[in-house]
Amino acid sequence: MRFKKEKILKILIGIILVISLSANLILLTGRAVVIRKEDYEEYKKLSKLVTLKKFIQENYYTQVDEQKLIDSALKGLFEGLDDPYSQYLNEKEFKSLMEYTKGTYSGIGIIVTPGEDGFITIVSPIEDTPGFRAGLKAGDKILKVDDKEVTAKEIDKAISMMKGPEGTNVKLTILRDEKEMSLNIKREEIRLKTVRSEVLEENIGYIRITTFDEKTAQDFKQNLQSLQSQGIKGLIIDLRGNPGGLLDQCKEIADEILGKGTIVYTKDNKGKKEYLKSDGRQIDIPLVVLIDEGSASASEILAGAIRDHKAGTLIGTTTFGKGLVQRVRPLNDGSGFKLTISQYFTPNGEYIHGKGIQPNIVVEDEQEQLKKAIEHLKGKMK
Repeated sequence: MRFKKEKILKILIGIILVISLSANLILLTGRAVVIRKEDYEEYKKLSKLVTLKKFIQENYYTQVDEQKLIDSALKGLFEGLDDPYSQYLNEKEFKSLMEYTKGTYSGIGIIVTPGEDGFITIVSPIEDTPGFRAGLKAGDKILKVDDKEVTAKEIDKAISMMKGPEGTNVKLTILRDEKEMSLNIKREEIRLKTVRSEVLEENIGYIRITTFDEKTAQDFKQNLQSLQSQGIKGLIIDLRGNPGGLLDQCKEIADEILGKGTIVYTKDNKGKKEYLKSDGRQIDIPLVVLIDEGSASASEILAGAIRDHKAGTLIGTTTFGKGLVQRVRPLNDGSGFKLTISQYFTPNGEYIHGKGIQPNIVVEDEQEQLKKAIEHLKGKMK
């Protein structure tokens, strides 16, 4: 009996040492442990989890993968927030996320988000990738990957399933306009070239930004300088289907356009506001920004700042509507997490989450949006 008590005590001490996030143990001598009251209360809340884990390991009818149990419990912790953008990512999933932000991976080239309706929703297919060529569209719901049902809660698993060796196939079952359809798509190495440009008629510059990864701002500046050296008299920035990405890249691009002022401000759970400011540089030619329902997150921040500062005209359709900011953090074992830490607001104080940004000029037809942008600029160019 004494042996069992000592064993339980050792387990208890180990648990307390793990959950004491700030090393708040006051005394540890012999068989006595003294901790702060708030730490003990925290332990009591978590003790059920430890007890159930141990019971499962000892009594489940087959051998249990302990790490899988722990990962599932950690995922459940984030799921309890009822926020589709906050997630615990195991080592493989976190590595996959980091690969995407660096701009290279093997897959089909689509951006997805966990929808509030429980479905994995395509924000946009990336231009000139297998998903784009297969005809996937913003708003499509992914029901199955390789005939296995997936839900918004399993988005990281689904993303992992859609990735794979170059040249192999993946089958997607999607829901579009209440109709199911299946597509077999061959994976490729996705090398994201996020910025391209050209000179259109009447010396109008055109810059397309497909996403915001680590090289986007640098590429944007180079493309803008090239267009300016060719004497452009107006500029179109195309953010259609751009699902967002890294905020620092968005900030650097805004620096080239807005002049001095607020790009965006955030508000956390304590009401504290933080302002992201642009410097004094700005373009001195008429500007149009193309947006649609696939323009999300950082795209909406850039579009909202341009609109509120009256630095340009938004043309197209209402954007996706993601007004939440996530922080991505690695953990020591290679895993990591995304946590929504604040809401963001446009410079004029508009909260666009769930409703998006409305364009100054609405043009529903995709083919007509660029034509309208050119027409609008012709009327404003000197």
